[in-house]
Amino acid sequence: MLTRVSLTGSLGLALLAATALPALAQQDRGGGLAQAEWAQNYDSAATMRVQRSNTPILSPQTLAATEQMVERYRDIVARGGWQAVAGAERLRVGSKSPAVTALRQRLIVSGDLDPAAGSSPVYDSYVEAGVRRFQARHGLNQTGAMNVTTVQAMNVPADVRLRQLELNAVRLRSYSGNLGERYVIVNIPAALVETVDGDHVATRHAAGVGKIDRQSPIMNAKIQEVNFNPYWTVPASIIKKDLIPKMQKDPAYLTDNKIRIFNGDREIPPSQVNWHSDEATRYRFRQDPGVDLNSMGFVRINIPNPHGVYMHDTPAKGIFGDDFRFVSSGCVRVQNVREYVSWILQGTPNANPDTIEAIIQGGQRVDAKPVAPIPVYWTYITAWSTPDGLVQFRDDIYKRDGAGAPTASMAAAAAGPRNFNPDAPDDDRTN
Repeated sequence: MLTRVSLTGSLGLALLAATALPALAQQDRGGGLAQAEWAQNYDSAATMRVQRSNTPILSPQTLAATEQMVERYRDIVARGGWQAVAGAERLRVGSKSPAVTALRQRLIVSGDLDPAAGSSPVYDSYVEAGVRRFQARHGLNQTGAMNVTTVQAMNVPADVRLRQLELNAVRLRSYSGNLGERYVIVNIPAALVETVDGDHVATRHAAGVGKIDRQSPIMNAKIQEVNFNPYWTVPASIIKKDLIPKMQKDPAYLTDNKIRIFNGDREIPPSQVNWHSDEATRYRFRQDPGVDLNSMGFVRINIPNPHGVYMHDTPAKGIFGDDFRFVSSGCVRVQNVREYVSWILQGTPNANPDTIEAIIQGGQRVDAKPVAPIPVYWTYITAWSTPDGLVQFRDDIYKRDGAGAPTASMAAAAAGPRNFNPDAPDDDRTN
């Protein structure tokens, strides 16, 4: 593993953020290039694959690795950084274009492709593996094919990436104290949840976090309780921004989604409400429990805080496969929430997966407490490095870095990419 290297020449640059790679020289074998490339695909993909680190993002090891990466990126910037790629949005295996040559150079400088892979204009398996590696380091779906989002991320200048690393080293340093023996990290820009035991990541979960206009807060809290099969009481902000417009378009929306209206303790039918006024904001709206429809899915994780946000399941599981997961009203939706709940309740009778499933199927409200309250840290980390020398970057989605980086995922969302779902149902905030 490379953790300390002397950066001299192009090979030194290629080693940044990468482990030592064997030579990947491609050879012209008398017209057999395509066959040879397909035969080599498995080797190249395995060599370039990014392995998940078990080091928590909030740890002294991550801080040290990030500070070291700052020095490496200062060297990259001093050498002129990297050139932007153009005309690469539709490139994939088999493409032949001068843009592929430029793409190879871009990947070499950031350490995603070995210089020995050559300068061929053909998008071969080595380039595909390098693109997958780049996508993994930037939190993008690892398709191995170029698209708008990948190009946008590649064209963030090296000096901007350096400023991100410098700023986030300061953020990481602020978490240098004792965070607890067991704790949870929510990294908002990465839309990712980590559970930590000791100094190792126990589980990781993709997350759905707050929209740009309904941001998830940066905060410290504690997990106090898990609510199985909860009701969802719709907050006033969502009644006004979401429910009223939906009812104007579809009068059956509330009934179809098992949302009831209450005036005090008395239930009233939707037909009695004037949906072309603000009358609805005077009432209480409550969604029945149910994994398939309830916006919280089958479980809510209570973390008392002044922002009125929490963590929960969701019936909209498709968002977890998207590049763009800034879809909630401030709360955090958790992928594989059964595993997450089992970890929270470790040491209690309700931690057993069979017990959890029985509670879900029973459909009744059940409240369960962890052995002790568990610290949870909602953070905003857009750049960091792991001890193996792998550097990660995420979009500054809430524009808190001030580094001037364009937001790749937002650009892709505006272009309507395959992995963007702007219509994922709202969930959550209780304030």
